Amino acid sequence: MACCCGYSEPIDTERVVVVAPLTMAAPIKVVVTGAAGQIAYSLLYQIASGAVFGPEQPVYLHLLDIAPMMGVLEGVVMELADCALPLLTGVLPTANPEEAFKDVAAAFLVGAMPRREGMERKDLLSANVRIFKEQGQALDKVARKDVKVLVVGNPANTNALICSKYAPSIPKENFTAMTRLDQNRAQSQLAAKIGVPVQDVKNVIIWGNHSSTQFPDASNALVKINGAEKPVPAAINDDEYLKTTFVSTVQKRGAAVIAARKMSSALSAAKAASDHMRDWFLGTGDRWVSMGVVSDGSYGTPRDVVFSFPVTVSNGKWKIVEGLTISDFARQMLDNTGKELAEEKQDALDVCKD
Repeated sequence: MACCCGYSEPIDTERVVVVAPLTMAAPIKVVVTGAAGQIAYSLLYQIASGAVFGPEQPVYLHLLDIAPMMGVLEGVVMELADCALPLLTGVLPTANPEEAFKDVAAAFLVGAMPRREGMERKDLLSANVRIFKEQGQALDKVARKDVKVLVVGNPANTNALICSKYAPSIPKENFTAMTRLDQNRAQSQLAAKIGVPVQDVKNVIIWGNHSSTQFPDASNALVKINGAEKPVPAAINDDEYLKTTFVSTVQKRGAAVIAARKMSSALSAAKAASDHMRDWFLGTGDRWVSMGVVSDGSYGTPRDVVFSFPVTVSNGKWKIVEGLTISDFARQMLDNTGKELAEEKQDALDVCKD
């Protein structure tokens, strides 16, 4: 599930490492899969420090990875202890999915087989669908029925769909896929183009799949300039840029990071996962955020695929933003990414029959 090496002797997965005494509210159990990998290495501190669930919510971390990674995971557990984080009440490292998912309130499904050189997207899907089928079955058996599941491992949208399919006792709306990284990338690009702080841009939308067919949409975005909000398209005043350079830059950003860094975008992915789960638990206020959720057919999208929409979140429940105007250009982009998701869904279901 994770790509690391240099591990030592396997650790006892039955062991529970207690890091800090119980404080304040009762702790919630949070699982991170692929816990010895790069994204988790950045993500775990954010969860345990209070950046995700709030400064008064203790957490008990369940760390899942494959058996050969237990040595590496032991080092991660040591580092979590050495951080001396007041909100971290305990850590359970394990290679057993049922142990990892037991009674969890939140699940970050990060671990997945990475795409290797020469591997087609369908090959990646075939390998990872089986992982997420197994994890869905484990969630169904032992997790809390109100668990909030965020799928980060790619292909994230279809992995989330399969995970939900094999956890029928958990509501479909409790399974989401991460497109927040794409939203953060889009927001950053627009802020740089306009010349404002990134927090002054809001309501950028990512439609569809977390793939190169996604549609980063600035048509409803707002920017604060000199204390007043105005539409981003008016502030940029370059429709051609918003339909071409902006879209392709966001679509290809992950590949650009890999080309420059020789590794995938782990730091920004971890930040996006934190943002996604924080907003799901604590709410979005007047901002829209992009989440891959089970489609109800809104905006002419295929039903029963996990499709990224603009949503608002209140009291732990997401709701698709309604009533937006879809231009002819946007219609074409939504149809293209929807078609890919429908094809991925069928490919995944075929794999599950094997």
